[in-house]
Amino acid sequence: MLSNLNPETPPLPVIFGIEGEKLTAAEKKFFKEVNPTGFILFKRNCKDPKQLKKLTADLQKLLGREVPILIDQEGGRVQRMCPPEWKQYEPMESYGDDFLRDFSKGRKALQEVTQSMSAELADAGVNVNCAPVLDVQFPETHQAIGDRAFSNDPEVVSILGITMSEEFLKHGIVPVIKHLPGQGRANQDSHKDLPVVTAELKDLRKSDFEPFRELLTKAFSEAVWGMVSHIIYQELDERAPASCSRRVIHETIRGDIGFKGLLLSDDISMGALDSIGNVAQRAEKVLRSGCDIALHCNGDLEEMKAIAQRLKHQKMTNEAVMRYNRTVEWLQTNLKP
Repeated sequence: MLSNLNPETPPLPVIFGIEGEKLTAAEKKFFKEVNPTGFILFKRNCKDPKQLKKLTADLQKLLGREVPILIDQEGGRVQRMCPPEWKQYEPMESYGDDFLRDFSKGRKALQEVTQSMSAELADAGVNVNCAPVLDVQFPETHQAIGDRAFSNDPEVVSILGITMSEEFLKHGIVPVIKHLPGQGRANQDSHKDLPVVTAELKDLRKSDFEPFRELLTKAFSEAVWGMVSHIIYQELDERAPASCSRRVIHETIRGDIGFKGLLLSDDISMGALDSIGNVAQRAEKVLRSGCDIALHCNGDLEEMKAIAQRLKHQKMTNEAVMRYNRTVEWLQTNLKP
């Protein structure tokens, strides 16, 4: 379980990736010096259960506290722990289809797969999963999202997103809902380009925002984290992607949608942020815009050093520490020993 953070000595507000299947001496030294909030794993870090358990155990020994160890284990195309060592899960669209055929059976199937996924994550030492995707599908939805989304029906996305998030939390896995305030209308891949969404605010409110809003009506929502997209929403801020826009984060995500949990940027290495500057400048920008934590995923040690140097005087805010600790307290209160 995660440890509470001390607001007097907050960590660097960055989650870093690592290069390979085990920590190098240089990585250990660097992480101990800069004290990042946590770590994120990718396929390059996941060889087999024995290796992965050793890696996560080593990460947990580094910083003198139980840290968040993240992964993207959605199922379908986005699954970092892969066969034959781990189960292959269907893309989330298939569970949306099952639900429409039979509400009860479809929901139960998603609960069961989330239980299985949670067990594999917990066994591996992973305690935060960057899932579920709460984006709504549209005719223009780029394949980068595609079948990762449950449905083109906001109500179906809401029900299944709530089901999956609650099930993860029951098993001690913190869900990260994505991609706030909704990436379904993007017709480009933000890994490579900067998508621009031109939909009117009334339409965004009617569909894109709804799954996030519905989840926030649930008591467990205070433990859920969120990820902010690298998308320009012209009706919200015509100049800056959401992750770099104080207006989008404060007025829309915190205000209109009402999200009160810990906010992570999407990966700052992505091509959508090329115009913002180098990775260190991007990290500073997303944090100054209102993200609680910058996410840097590629494991490049020189880039991580540049980020740490740029942010050496920028610790996690008191508000971010409170949001983080609220998750810890929810887990401590609600999980059975």
